[in-house]
Amino acid sequence: MKITKFSIVVALLPTMSFAAATDDCMSRKNVPDGVLDLQTVIELGLCRNPETASAYYSLESTRLNKNTGYAAYLPSVNASLSAGKNYQDRDWTDWQYGASISASYLIFDFGKRLADLNQMSAVWRAAGFEYDERVQNYIYGVIGSYYALLNADADVESAKSLQTVAQTALDTANKKFKAGVVARADVLKAETTKASRDLDLERAKNNREIAKGTLLTKLSFPADQEITIADMSGDFGTPRENRGIDELIKIARERRPDLLRASANKDAAWHRRNSAFLKNLPSISASGSLSWGDNHFSDVFDPNSERVNGTIGIRASMPIFAGFANMYGLRSANASYEGAIENMRGVNDSAMLDVFSAYQNYKTAQTVLTQTATLLKSATESEKVTAGMYRVGRATMLDWQTAQSELVSAQKQNNAAKYDLFTKRAALALAIGDIKSELEKDK
Repeated sequence: MKITKFSIVVALLPTMSFAAATDDCMSRKNVPDGVLDLQTVIELGLCRNPETASAYYSLESTRLNKNTGYAAYLPSVNASLSAGKNYQDRDWTDWQYGASISASYLIFDFGKRLADLNQMSAVWRAAGFEYDERVQNYIYGVIGSYYALLNADADVESAKSLQTVAQTALDTANKKFKAGVVARADVLKAETTKASRDLDLERAKNNREIAKGTLLTKLSFPADQEITIADMSGDFGTPRENRGIDELIKIARERRPDLLRASANKDAAWHRRNSAFLKNLPSISASGSLSWGDNHFSDVFDPNSERVNGTIGIRASMPIFAGFANMYGLRSANASYEGAIENMRGVNDSAMLDVFSAYQNYKTAQTVLTQTATLLKSATESEKVTAGMYRVGRATMLDWQTAQSELVSAQKQNNAAKYDLFTKRAALALAIGDIKSELEKDK
């Protein structure tokens, strides 16, 4: 894959540090060893992912098609050779040979060539913005899978710690039962809680395998391989980093690929309408031809047998009547242009709603993370206090089980809130068309 002219692609194509250091990223069969950070994972995915590669080649096809528009500014030249025999009067005539070359050049067409070229250039730009959008959407998908795996890893660690807490409760209940302090019911309750925590751990491990397989599939690796990824820093996502909604909307208008693509499509429709109108105006061309013919097999090289002819001239042509095709073509092109304007309005409205929704979701995620952190701290202290009270006989096993359940819920909510904040931040970056900034923050 090559670097295109579009800014976001320049930053995101697999010409980054990983791709530069690993020339076999497309052909390798196994995940790289070591701990991979988000930047490296995205670079690896961009290098290997068939979806973005297919989108690039589609863009390249559009660029090459645009280049055909320059052909109208150059002369066209045709050459031909012929050899044959005629059958007449029950006999074959002598061989006849011929050669010709002709050239023509469009001198003036009231700007139709330029309109066609501008239309193809606008289509190329629209394809480029579509490619940008597909790349950004792919990167957002990788980011989401990356955070989902981190969340799954955190859930596994939480499940292990809660399993330890349940084992401690079971050991304590056994000791107190043997000492005759509590009834057998306490041991049974503790065993039930321990079995539940064992089940939670197995479920967490299963969810972790699914999250890992999802990320590996996005990187075009087999889902059963292993990958080790780095956790994210918690030193971001605070309200002081927030930008105002007006600033975000301004950035979206300047960078969001679907808005830029809609604008380019409108420009293409405008030039297409102009071309349809100019098609009804006259054009002036210059032409010339040179031909040679010989019908004597034995005297092919005899100057007296040669027939050389040539012509030069200027031709003006103008369509008079084409069965109303030109009129309907112009009306169709004008309707397409009006439709492109309305489509651009619709895309703009949808984009502004995306930005607003992503902004609100991100602010809410910040609040939720703060609240779940408070909840986790409270639940952790509550479990510790309840455990101590149970040991001295001031709380029941049911109280301890309740505290453990609250701790389980608090840890899961906090894990989910932490990585949901990361995802919502990436969603906001995607909504304004600046996913590159998300990667820069994650370094």
